[in-house]
Amino acid sequence: MDKISNIAKGNFVRYNGELCVVLEYEHRTPGNLRAFYQVKMRNLKSGRLIEQRFRPDDEIEIVRVQFKEQQFLYFEGNHVVCMDTETFEQIHLSGEAIGDSLVFLKEGMLIKVYFDGDEPVFAELPISVDLEVSYTEPGMKGDTATRTLKAATLETGAEVKVPLFINIGDKIKIDTRTGDYVERAK
Repeated sequence: MDKISNIAKGNFVRYNGELCVVLEYEHRTPGNLRAFYQVKMRNLKSGRLIEQRFRPDDEIEIVRVQFKEQQFLYFEGNHVVCMDTETFEQIHLSGEAIGDSLVFLKEGMLIKVYFDGDEPVFAELPISVDLEVSYTEPGMKGDTATRTLKAATLETGAEVKVPLFINIGDKIKIDTRTGDYVERAK
């Protein structure tokens, strides 16, 4: 067991017997009250968000997980099928383990899959991905002066906001953590 002050964003912890990943972690000292740690976690089995307040002397179990790069193959219901690029072994991973960035998954993409023993528990996409715009309203040449955005549908079916000059067929870079447009892909 470790002190709560030893955890950080991205750590895996066992809270109430369930494996969780730490999403946000903040130390607060409100006025003349005692200091506390505000921790936001996601339960990896249920996908539920947990917000918990801890005292500085509270303890929590930090779980050491291993990760491997896997290649995304296809969707099977609400599961994702990935393959180890070295052993060609396939694994099934629940869609909740990937979270909101699931809509940016493209066939053949390499993702990090975290394992607790032999069980896959969490997956992480690359920070940015290049995807093709499959539908958007026509853009106008020279329309770059304002930061006005329009809706666009990507090849994976995800909808994002893009600048007015983006057209159908353009490749764009998307930040998978936020779902925001970054730039045109080169």
